[in-house]
Amino acid sequence: MSFREKLTAVRSVPSGPAENQGPSEAYKQLKGRIHLKLLEQSDLAILETLRPEQLRQEIATMVERLLDDEQAAVNDLERRTLIRDIQHEMLGFGPIELLMADPTVSDILVNRFDSIYVERHGRLELSNVTFTDEKHLLRIIDKIVSLVGRRIDESSPMVDARLPDGSRVNAVIPPIALDGPMMSIRRFAHIPLKMEDLVDDLKTLTPEMAMILEGLAKAKVNILISGGTGAGKTTLLNILSGYIPASERIVTIEDAAELQLQQPHVVRMESRPTNIEGKGEINARALVRNALRMRPDRIVIGEVRGAEAVDMLQAMNTGHEGSLTTIHANTPRDALSRLENMIGMANLNLPHKAARQQIASAITVIIQQLRLIDGKRKVTSIQEITGMEGEIITMQEIFAYRQTGIDSQGNIIGHFHATGIRPKFSSRLESFGILLADSMFDPTKHYL
Repeated sequence: MSFREKLTAVRSVPSGPAENQGPSEAYKQLKGRIHLKLLEQSDLAILETLRPEQLRQEIATMVERLLDDEQAAVNDLERRTLIRDIQHEMLGFGPIELLMADPTVSDILVNRFDSIYVERHGRLELSNVTFTDEKHLLRIIDKIVSLVGRRIDESSPMVDARLPDGSRVNAVIPPIALDGPMMSIRRFAHIPLKMEDLVDDLKTLTPEMAMILEGLAKAKVNILISGGTGAGKTTLLNILSGYIPASERIVTIEDAAELQLQQPHVVRMESRPTNIEGKGEINARALVRNALRMRPDRIVIGEVRGAEAVDMLQAMNTGHEGSLTTIHANTPRDALSRLENMIGMANLNLPHKAARQQIASAITVIIQQLRLIDGKRKVTSIQEITGMEGEIITMQEIFAYRQTGIDSQGNIIGHFHATGIRPKFSSRLESFGILLADSMFDPTKHYL
């Protein structure tokens, strides 16, 4: 997309979400006139050489001058809002720019040009932000995907991309989208959460559970994090990966880069979809295979979805201990079933028992995470895989979360508790200098 196309993406749009009421028709018309004059009178060749802050200031100065020339009857607040909105249109993502800057917004869901929902603190709410029409939304979508060198049109009506700040964008346009262009943006946390945040502020798990998870990561135990969409799997994966010693070489594999590892020796790889000609795909399985040739101490896979599960399990079984990954599943048992199905995708024709033996010998711990109906995330189960009995993988639950009710505000009432079982992996943790007191597994203790 050329510099002029970026600046002219939209000319008449509503103002940002800071206002309680939608913009008036007079405001829209004034904004459209100012935006058009600004484009006509600007020397784009000069503007293109300016740094972002200089360009933002230059736009503000030119808008101020054009407002004075028009002798527009606007107060100071309207003037500042108009300058801000035009800056967002020319340099950012238009009406959703303020939502992108709001740290409380974790997801932006554009169902239609006039229906935009946001997620705050785990709950969806309708925002007062709208686009002018479908063409306006389509231009902003095109602007977003062009930033990462992708394209979207009738021949390729779906796109999955990553913004420069790490946020994930999925967009669908007609003819696939029946009600007009749609877009969802999963925000990227600029300040990663820490285990203390999950324990003290969010109450996602207890201090005892956190201590064990930290020990598992340090002791190079293979961990599978299971949960549904938006349950916080990647957040927990990020936190656990932070406990990997700085001396180890880590290779990460993701479909869309979200991990924020702080260690100095990290090699990051991202899969690539097919191009417009249907060629050039590099899937996760190819990346996992390549990672084995890169002398990794740990392999961290953002999410296992298909045939790459076979190579991941083989890596875990051949010396790459301490590998971490996530999977979409509702329960730990479902996670094992999904892994077995993924092994079948590799067309190896393995008997069910052989596939289950691979899983049982590779993975030691499954962490189940859930987003409750009140929007809060909880680690609802920590289970240890203990081996095989016949053709069945055996597991034992170490910690669990039990829901006991719902209060008058719709908040979930429940508690964490230990099951009373001391895990077999405690001996491995001890060999790494991590001692687990017997009191940690007292089933009579309940934690809110």
